[in-house]
Amino acid sequence: MPDEGFEPLTYREALAAGVTPGQLRGPGYRRLFTNVYCDARADVDLALRTRAALKLAPDGAVASRHTAAELIGGVVPSCADLHLTLPTGRLRVDGIDARRGAPTSKASWRGIPVTSAEDTFAGLRCDLGLVDLVVLGDSLVKAGRTTPERLRARTAKLSGKGCATLNRAATLVRVGVESPMESRLRLLLVLAGLPEPVVNHVEYREDGSWERRFDLAYPRHRLAIEYDGRQHAETQVQWEHDVDRREGLDADNWRLVVVLAKGVYREPQRTLERVVAAMRDVGMPGRVTSDEWRLHFPGC
Repeated sequence: MPDEGFEPLTYREALAAGVTPGQLRGPGYRRLFTNVYCDARADVDLALRTRAALKLAPDGAVASRHTAAELIGGVVPSCADLHLTLPTGRLRVDGIDARRGAPTSKASWRGIPVTSAEDTFAGLRCDLGLVDLVVLGDSLVKAGRTTPERLRARTAKLSGKGCATLNRAATLVRVGVESPMESRLRLLLVLAGLPEPVVNHVEYREDGSWERRFDLAYPRHRLAIEYDGRQHAETQVQWEHDVDRREGLDADNWRLVVVLAKGVYREPQRTLERVVAAMRDVGMPGRVTSDEWRLHFPGC
């Protein structure tokens, strides 16, 4: 098999390149899908698997849904199958979920044809719930693939199953979200009926230089809510930085609520109680006014 960055080849392409059937069955090659192989030394990542799947698809096929989302920087739940959209015909191969469709716009990622960020977002409306759709939208915006305005414009043109949730998700996508957990924490607050916090609020010094950034904040009341991932406690330097930062917040009369992963996944009600208590401490009229959050954050 020619060395072309370990590109996948079909069975016929391999034979044409001088590889025997016995060699394809040997330790030097790996079968990715039925009749598609790659060099055994290749790093079989999503990109390679997608290129292999497209070898079996008709011309004009594109990666879509979960596969496209991951390739272009979106965050979605893991999915074992490769997702393709076909302009015509059909493809029945184990490990490939291929559906007929006509994307309104296409893009490319490292030479791989993919649905545009807007079509990828819209294409997952029947696969993802509200929170995961917002996580996806926020991550696509962070990756520079789209904007909240473009997502809203795309979803406004659709109707049918899943579109009500999709449209709502588009209205909740924001610029400046740094991580999926920040998206989830913000939505926990919003779906409980609490005021929506400012995303990625930055405080500046008098000379205009950057001083600190908050994941979520209510600047007028000097209340910040931060998601603290496990990585923040994994190094001495990071821990010392966090201690200094929080002491600085106390000196500047900022109230800080730190939320861990368990506060989103296992103890969402406790997190809401902590945030409401902090709101009242700083003079905000905090009160949970909706039980919708329970549909999306059931806890343990």
